Amino acid sequence: MGKILFAERDGVQVLKFVGDVRVTLGPTISTFLSKLSQCKTFKSIIIDLTETDAIDSTSLGLLAKISLTTQETFSTIPTIISPNEDITRILESMGFEKVFVILKELITECGQLGELPAEIISESNLRKQVLEAHKVLMSLNERNQGEFRELVEALENESQGNPALPRDRVA
Repeated sequence: MGKILFAERDGVQVLKFVGDVRVTLGPTISTFLSKLSQCKTFKSIIIDLTETDAIDSTSLGLLAKISLTTQETFSTIPTIISPNEDITRILESMGFEKVFVILKELITECGQLGELPAEIISESNLRKQVLEAHKVLMSLNERNQGEFRELVEALENESQGNPALPRDRVA
């Protein structure tokens, strides 16, 4: 199971993803994102994936949303630190180099990190969040459009009361 650590120093926000980062952490990321746009001291954001073992597409979509929000709200491009070649390959295949500065090593210590509290939301809100995250991924490049089209269509049908794909397809 994964967790998200957070630190802030002199306007620099740091999110550290630890372990297996899955859809269950989506509400935590979304809550952080909603508070981020209201931050008066924001200068930049660093997303540290040095201790990330795995990350699913919903979490990737929410990371992309963090980037798009910080670019729109603060006119800054976030940084991802990803020394794990497998994770970096996933980021690059999703088109993250277009919306993040990707570094392969940690440049500096970021101070003491405290864990963000886990957020719990209803299944329907979680489904909406998964849908939105995948739409953001689809907007990054054509490959992602093909990769996630069926899942997005299934989630949209499910939210309208129509049958969807089996749950194990939702990432």
